Amino acid sequence: MDPNSKLPSEDNVPSFFSNDDRNTGKPHDKKNDEINLSKPSSETSQRRTNLTVHWPSLGIGAGIAIACIFCGVLLVNMIDTESTQILDEITISEITATEKPTIASFYGNASPILGDSNAPLTLVEFGDYQCTFCKKFFHETEESIVMNYVKTGKVKMLFKDFIVVDEDSVNAANAAHCANDQKMFWQYHSTLYNNWDGEGTGWASSEQLHQFAVTLGLDMNKFSECISQSKWKDLVLSSHADGRTLGVDATPTFFIIDENNEVLKIVGSQRYDVFQEVFDSLLEK
Repeated sequence: MDPNSKLPSEDNVPSFFSNDDRNTGKPHDKKNDEINLSKPSSETSQRRTNLTVHWPSLGIGAGIAIACIFCGVLLVNMIDTESTQILDEITISEITATEKPTIASFYGNASPILGDSNAPLTLVEFGDYQCTFCKKFFHETEESIVMNYVKTGKVKMLFKDFIVVDEDSVNAANAAHCANDQKMFWQYHSTLYNNWDGEGTGWASSEQLHQFAVTLGLDMNKFSECISQSKWKDLVLSSHADGRTLGVDATPTFFIIDENNEVLKIVGSQRYDVFQEVFDSLLEK
């Protein structure tokens, strides 16, 4: 846990919102369920006799057919409604995890706070420095949030590591925390995303991580020692475990926490106006 982060009270157990993955900005495949409808077979009497209609059976069959059609239409509408939802309220007890989340799951093993520590709202991002859509959020959305909400004292930000690519992601995360030893976490964080060059392409190699530190003017003896010892690797892995506990399964994933420890979950590199709407609605309470 970062010693600079202050944990709110555990008295209030948070609830949060989750969305489906349609708007995550992350490509995904969905398998369509196929329903095979077959016509009931009828038996034809081999005897040349007068055929009669059994009206009760016909009525029951028609009722079943109508019910099936109604259920099919209802199912399609439900699927369509679900796919267009952005936020869906669930409670913390409904998360399928081996450990129950606590406030420390949000604030522990994190970056230092960016912004006013007394800001009424907290934005926690779970991300990976090699993640394509984390880079997209950084370049397209984060700056507007910082300018309009963080610098105005309305929102404070925390970054937590959730590794989804490879070992270079672990090393990059460790390097950011090594920079934090010299009070340069957010500068190094920005440098990583500003030098992003794909997933698993080698741009976050040890040599490059050292070069980023040189560019920022860090004490290279301290930084190199921190890197060689993988000083913060356990913190990075613990942060990832926190994400699992909170039901994180994609990056970036965001949690917005208000003063009452009520939590909203937003998945994916959403547009700025999505965050703006949530922030403003919470600030107006």
